[in-house]
Amino acid sequence: MTRPASPPAPKPLALVCPAGTPAALDAAVEAGADAVYCGYADATNARNFPGLNFSPVEMRAAVARTHRAGRALYIAINTFPRAGEEAVWHRAVDNAAEAGADAVILADLGLLAYAQAHHPNLRLHLSVQAAASTPEAIRYLAQAFGVQRVVLPRVLTLAEVTALTAAVAPVETEVFAFGGMCVMAEGRCQLSSYVTGQSPNTHGVCSPAGAVQFRREAGGDVTARLNDITIDRHAAGSPAGYPTLCKGRFRANGTTGYLFEEPTSLNAADHIPGLIAGGVRALKIEGRQRGHAYVARVVAEFRRAIDAAVAGGFTLPDLASEMEGGRATAGAYDRRWR
Repeated sequence: MTRPASPPAPKPLALVCPAGTPAALDAAVEAGADAVYCGYADATNARNFPGLNFSPVEMRAAVARTHRAGRALYIAINTFPRAGEEAVWHRAVDNAAEAGADAVILADLGLLAYAQAHHPNLRLHLSVQAAASTPEAIRYLAQAFGVQRVVLPRVLTLAEVTALTAAVAPVETEVFAFGGMCVMAEGRCQLSSYVTGQSPNTHGVCSPAGAVQFRREAGGDVTARLNDITIDRHAAGSPAGYPTLCKGRFRANGTTGYLFEEPTSLNAADHIPGLIAGGVRALKIEGRQRGHAYVARVVAEFRRAIDAAVAGGFTLPDLASEMEGGRATAGAYDRRWR
């Protein structure tokens, strides 16, 4: 087990960054991440895509590299165990403790109990997948399992985040600031399972690669399908994102459009000063399925913005090129639709 020789002193707002590959991990550290979060290459990880994530051997090496740089590494074991297969998730917790992870990010109550009982010195963070958004829920999880940090769901306003942070102290809060969004309640999405038989909550993947098909039609257009369901059609040469049901385009009432959610990225960068003032402990970037160039760019921009805000000045990150669909929203942080 490896640990940093001298853990870095807490910062007013730590920057927690994604890494789906060793290259992305190195990019995050070099760009200024205070902590990096990764997952194992199996269903225990909510970004369970082919070619991503880490074996136990690779994770041990990743922890060692991160610690040599004086940073922290968190391991996301943030799906819910399938009945009869709990040993797979237990083994992931064991592997994380053996690797020397600074924390594990868990959503399932049974896994929290297992980690507390078998690895009492392992720091526990509550995943956003647990959807804990009330003082009572967070206090219970802290008292029952020793949870030390909660990643809050992306449905709270800045005022609500601030009030909740004060109410649950000394439990730390962490919030998402940039990246992909989902219209479903955290940890409750079943759309993918209806079409593919696999749920992101238990299999760790939304729109599994084996179900994705792109077909070129006679006129040159490209259709995107999940199994036998067409969920989008793009003109020849136009950009096409990874197909998911919630961001598909469908025809209804004579109109074709995005019925659930348009491709848009969360970007809460302009709330950084307010999050610091509100006592939030960490800011999280989404994107373990993205490449190292994305990680390097987004992390560097947020590092600059956070440091400027702490120093008393502030400039917004320039991240238009990294936004899904070229558009961004602050989401629920200011909830302008009220």
